[in-house]
Amino acid sequence: MKTVGGVLQDDRRDSASSHHMKAIIAKRVDAGTADTGEITDLARAADHEVVGTITQTRTEDAGLHFGEGKVDELAALVAETGAETVIFDNRLGPYQTYNLGGRLPDDTTVIDRFRLILEIFGQRARTRKAQLQVELAELRYELPRAETKTSLAQRDERPGFMGLGEYEESREQDIKAQISAIREELDGIEETEQHRREQRRESGFDLVALAGYTNAGKSTLLRQVATDVDVDENEELHPDLEPTAESENRLFTTLGTTTRRAAMDRPVLMTDTVGFIADLPHWLVESFKSTLDSVYRADLVLLVVDASEPVEEMREKLVTAHDTLYERNEAPIVTVLNKTDLVHPDELVEKREALSSLAPNPITVSAAEADGIESLLERIEGELPDYERERLVLPMTDETMSLVSWIHDHARVEDVSYGDQATIAFEARPAVIERARDKANDLPLPESA
Repeated sequence: MKTVGGVLQDDRRDSASSHHMKAIIAKRVDAGTADTGEITDLARAADHEVVGTITQTRTEDAGLHFGEGKVDELAALVAETGAETVIFDNRLGPYQTYNLGGRLPDDTTVIDRFRLILEIFGQRARTRKAQLQVELAELRYELPRAETKTSLAQRDERPGFMGLGEYEESREQDIKAQISAIREELDGIEETEQHRREQRRESGFDLVALAGYTNAGKSTLLRQVATDVDVDENEELHPDLEPTAESENRLFTTLGTTTRRAAMDRPVLMTDTVGFIADLPHWLVESFKSTLDSVYRADLVLLVVDASEPVEEMREKLVTAHDTLYERNEAPIVTVLNKTDLVHPDELVEKREALSSLAPNPITVSAAEADGIESLLERIEGELPDYERERLVLPMTDETMSLVSWIHDHARVEDVSYGDQATIAFEARPAVIERARDKANDLPLPESA
């Protein structure tokens, strides 16, 4: 059967990852020269073997996206290379996808940039939440295509177009019902995660989120700033802790979130999140909203940028990242210029100056070389909400020692003295101080009183 951009089923996804599928990269631009670097990287990340590239500079053709002659050229290239897939680095409408499919050799799959991103997400999804988010994005992608097929069938313009008819109308309803069911399950997961975040805050943890474009080095940075957490010991408190965050030179290695404790005196948890990518459509960002919530609801966001990229690319990415973050984020944002080992110091100074309005006072590090990590940890400490001081006088009872122990776990203890009463001086987050006071008020008075 000819696939023209509908949802790829799991068996298809497995076959894509088990052998390299031959693909042609296609891209159209209104003016200038088409850059196919990123889409080629994305195709390889999805296990496609790129066997040819075809580009065109012209206004978009409403029916075929490319011009007629260029589509004939594309069809000849597909036949010549034996490519199974054509990947457009453009957004294709449902009609264009269908029309292109009709002009290419049989069994050629036509997908656009966003279908490819979903394919990668599907391969990377490990957790239930990540799988649901991928499914939601796929259904949102397919919905307008199902609606198009229905309208074509109703107007009887495309008899036999992928078995159109009553099936398509029921498919449209199915998709809408599935979207609704997935949203409901994701809301439940988000409620659990929000509860966990609140528990962590009450336990004295500050929450720091790593944000930034895919391949900026967030996972490598997390490994540098994190202490080695024994997951078993922390399982109940932090069920999403993983022994390591993947760090390899691939796009989208992190799809779920990984949380680790930072190597600081102050209790800080750091979360590595899904990377941004250029030109993501609204429906795709919306599908991954609950993953981004760990960024939006952090106490501090570290926006990681690849300092080895050209300055214009860095500027573009900073603008997009700020648009995404400032929409709902209330925490301070610190820009981290990573991969400084790949940049000459003079060039780094120039880039810092050129980007100073978007990234005032950035911190520079090389996560790969573990350079600048101490300065980063100091900066994190400086940006997080100030601790408050407290001094509690507690009656000497059996329960008092467990409260003193709790305070040691959740705060910085300055002094403890024992006599007829226990006196403890400490500093902590306001929420922790409040809980310590509540616990102190709940202590029973000694029996002699």
